[in-house]
Amino acid sequence: MPIRIPNALPAKEVLVKEGVMVMDETTASRQDIRPLQIALLNLMPNKIKTETQIARLIGSSPLQVDLTLVRIGNHVAKNTSEDHLLSFYNTWEEIKDRKFDGFIITGAPIEKLPFEDVNYWSELQQILDWTTTHVHSSFFICWGAMAAINHFHDIPKHTLDKKAFGVYRHKNLNPASPYLSGFSDDFSISVSRWTEVRRGDVPADSGLEILMESPDTGLCLLHEQFANRLYIFNHIEYDSTSLSDEYFRDQENGTPVDLPANYFPNDDPKNTPQNRWRSHAFLLFGNWINQVYQTTQFDLNDIGKDRT
Repeated sequence: MPIRIPNALPAKEVLVKEGVMVMDETTASRQDIRPLQIALLNLMPNKIKTETQIARLIGSSPLQVDLTLVRIGNHVAKNTSEDHLLSFYNTWEEIKDRKFDGFIITGAPIEKLPFEDVNYWSELQQILDWTTTHVHSSFFICWGAMAAINHFHDIPKHTLDKKAFGVYRHKNLNPASPYLSGFSDDFSISVSRWTEVRRGDVPADSGLEILMESPDTGLCLLHEQFANRLYIFNHIEYDSTSLSDEYFRDQENGTPVDLPANYFPNDDPKNTPQNRWRSHAFLLFGNWINQVYQTTQFDLNDIGKDRT
């Protein structure tokens, strides 16, 4: 079944052209099932691009999903129009009394800043605490994952000598995990970050299970059974051209940046990059949605009651 998003959201036209099933609100209201309620806290600067990437992956599910877009209330976006935010986004204050089957928090290009120096850190900490009692399963991505794992487990992030940037092989460390159903023993994922979380900093008694890891770029995906949390430090949701967009942007800005590894054919930026992670992105998000569907409460009001 399709994803339900606002009719005028720019992502809709893109998704329809790609063959993703998108349902308008009138049609969805006639279906006698409870759609999964998924929210996306979008911290990325280009919110339209990111919301399209996430909606594409969620929209591949055979289940009906209602996607709610969320933004930080006290943060002024520099790269997305205020009209777009007012038309399609809710602040967390506006949705904090609701409960959700799933909640996604994206990355943000602020990795080098100490967490406490991020101007919305206090509000984000409140949101993270709120997910424990108001969300059945949370999915944290890149900086969002580093922020969440620091908040819940006091695990630090470490600044790298140079940006981890490119497409890297990863190992499937637990093929029996429902989140890795259908995954190859090894696979490629796009990576773009200046910081890392290290295996040695993960306490043995933390309840965190490492599911994916790269010999080149380290930890990738962790699962925490409590509150059904997933932490992914890399960008499996990226488009084919996301890394090249970042590379050419940094070049134009005069920011020193290496060619993204294992990305451009023959390491020639004039060549069109090939996407080698798309199928596993759909698998991961599909597996997550399926787990949410299989384990969430039928009555939304019951979500989180056993965690208070």
